[in-house]
Amino acid sequence: MTGVSDSIGGAAAATDRILVVDFGAQYAQLIARRVREANVFSEIVPHDISATDLAAHRPSGIIFSGGPASVHVEGAPRIDPGVYDLGVPILGICYGAQLIAHQRGGTVGRNERGEYGRTDMTVAEPAVLLADAGAGVHGVWMSHFDAITVAPDGAVVTASSADAPVAAFEAPGQGLYGVQFHPEVHHTPCGQDLLARFVHEVCGCAGDWNMDSIIESSVAAIREQVGTGRAICGLSGGVDSAVAAALVHEAIGHQLTCVFVDTGLMRSGEGEQVVETFQKTQGIELIHIRAADRFFAGLAGVTEPEAKRKVIGELFIRIFEGAAGGIEDARFLVQGTLYPDVIESGTGHAAKIKSHHNVGGLPDDMDFELVEPLRNLFKDEVRSVGSQLGLPEEIVMRQPFPGPGLGVRIIGEVTPETVGVLQAADLIVREELHSAGLEREIWQAFAVLPDIRSVGVMGDERTYARPVIIRAVSSEDAMTADWARLPYDLLETMSSRIINEVDGVNRVAYDITSKPPGTIEWE
Repeated sequence: MTGVSDSIGGAAAATDRILVVDFGAQYAQLIARRVREANVFSEIVPHDISATDLAAHRPSGIIFSGGPASVHVEGAPRIDPGVYDLGVPILGICYGAQLIAHQRGGTVGRNERGEYGRTDMTVAEPAVLLADAGAGVHGVWMSHFDAITVAPDGAVVTASSADAPVAAFEAPGQGLYGVQFHPEVHHTPCGQDLLARFVHEVCGCAGDWNMDSIIESSVAAIREQVGTGRAICGLSGGVDSAVAAALVHEAIGHQLTCVFVDTGLMRSGEGEQVVETFQKTQGIELIHIRAADRFFAGLAGVTEPEAKRKVIGELFIRIFEGAAGGIEDARFLVQGTLYPDVIESGTGHAAKIKSHHNVGGLPDDMDFELVEPLRNLFKDEVRSVGSQLGLPEEIVMRQPFPGPGLGVRIIGEVTPETVGVLQAADLIVREELHSAGLEREIWQAFAVLPDIRSVGVMGDERTYARPVIIRAVSSEDAMTADWARLPYDLLETMSSRIINEVDGVNRVAYDITSKPPGTIEWE
């Protein structure tokens, strides 16, 4: 397979760009997001990038992220010293600020104690970065042990705290700026203003990168790449593939064909919604393959979770290959790869299709060139693009859904009967969450059908039926998640409706396990 250039996704038209150099920080992606909130394009690069390669990105500014190491530790990450000679403004955050001091004539001291969490910082000289905050005491979020004790050569100390003598410094003549605290987190109220001042005032970025410019530049890049060729897209019903398809269709129209393999394992009504949205509303050529019987036949007697995933994935691949083979001269495959996927791949090009995508992943030997129009975007930006393109809210704001569908939310054998029970229960959970106005506040909320029975009493008769488990979590990135504290009356309504409306269910439980130690999904 051949990868697509980095120009897809809005980067090509972004005359201004900020590079975030990642020193192993947990907040590197968040820094990039905050820069984009200031309407400036940003991308993340590794700390071992050479000055020459970094310059090739033509950055307007550079931000050094934080990191878990100490600058005094052997093997601690460094930056090519040539980066300081590029004439590009640099802002260091936490470890990044300490590294600037360490490499540019300052001193980083080994403290007896660190500063963690909310900390009072005194601004003595607001200068440029802290001009909006002004002089005085401000709460910021600290997370460090070492601290800068002597600022870099030529720098002015603008702020300090009890354990950070140099909490902020500026050396405009050298284009060097640093803060010991974390402006990218919401716990630092003045943080977004500081980052905006850096990218606008210091780096001179216009701040004209927005959804309109993303769509415009993406459409131009897709047209340049595809030309008069044909492209196919495997629609899963999820947000990423839906927006990718809509964006490519905006660019090349009838040259795109979408393939929707209906596994029979989607949530209630979603298969019909995909067909209605793309075939009738969006006017996209859609091949709708109703394959539920094939999937149920393949899953008969299969109960082990990984075995179920394998069956679903392999069937999907074979069915998709058959449909793709019937589309003459199709050379391009549209993928809904997002920027976090690219970062986590550890490479500059995400040419290999990840195994979780499109249910089971597509084989590497499929002879297509990838079109990845979302590969420079974060999830919330993808949703914004989808809204701009006219996709319905039900698709744009859809909660994450596993590739194998309900097959991994049914514990035990997957049959038409168990899928029907789970679809009915899951629909009630989603309906009630929507009615309570909590749909946007929850990362995922769904029902699980375990392979057990319990005794119950319904209508003065003894029952021996399945329970349904409700799972709802709050998260920002699915890497960690906390169980959602849903109101008791909402849970009561969900439970009552499920027991009264779904045949074969006589008990409802609520999962209060966070991730870790549990996972969001049950299988």
